[in-house]
Amino acid sequence: MIFCKDIRDYQILFLSLFLILGIWTRDWTLHPEFIAVAIASCIITQIICSLITKSQDSLQPINIRSPLITSLGLSLLLRVDHWPTMALAGFAAIASKFVFKVGQKHFFNPANFGIIAVLTLTNDAWVSPGQWGEEWWYALLFVGTGGMILQQVGRWDTTAAFLGAYSLLAAIRNLWLGWTWDVYFHHLMSGSLLLFSLFMVTDPRSIPNSPTSRILWAISIALLTFILRNFFFIPTAVFWALFALAPLTIILDKFWITPRFYWGNKTELETSK
Repeated sequence: MIFCKDIRDYQILFLSLFLILGIWTRDWTLHPEFIAVAIASCIITQIICSLITKSQDSLQPINIRSPLITSLGLSLLLRVDHWPTMALAGFAAIASKFVFKVGQKHFFNPANFGIIAVLTLTNDAWVSPGQWGEEWWYALLFVGTGGMILQQVGRWDTTAAFLGAYSLLAAIRNLWLGWTWDVYFHHLMSGSLLLFSLFMVTDPRSIPNSPTSRILWAISIALLTFILRNFFFIPTAVFWALFALAPLTIILDKFWITPRFYWGNKTELETSK
């Protein structure tokens, strides 16, 4: 089994700072009560599902780092008109970890699942991929903080494969259409794309275990994202691509058998989701 120093505390700190920074500098129309609802719904769902599924003789405490990270991700990316929709997103996100799993591994990214759930089931939820703009200093901030986390968990290969494949496809399209390169770099500097690449598609608990399978998986997501965005004109293509290809994780883990990733130390193994 693979163990590493628990880096989730830093991830919580970074995501919280991103949220504050976004509200302060981007003037998002995000109400504080929606953030509170996201946090509450995720943590309450985690506690209830953990109590239902844990063995009666287990005295391990319930770890709330994972639902807190998920709730911050929802607050950063999802916009809703009414608080019950955000509560539904939080519930669906955390519940998916306990429902959609093979063995002890869930294969949907929780925040991504919650976003797709409310986009599908309600008519007052949306994602704004361009909400972060394309300022270069956002890119430096995301790459620097995300890079520190990826260095600790060893998932740089996933980000590199996704961004490399997507950048190559975008470059080919740019050349084909005869556009100037400022259009190309303008698109790749999207803050939301970088957030997705560094903090969502790299979730070590739900993505393939093997480096080889992670690279193939990330390239597949990049290809589907490119198709959905440029041929079907879906602005939230990255989220739909990740959702559609998430079950592929289980198949790839069968072909390339590698020990599963665990956060923290052995005392957390039974409670870490």
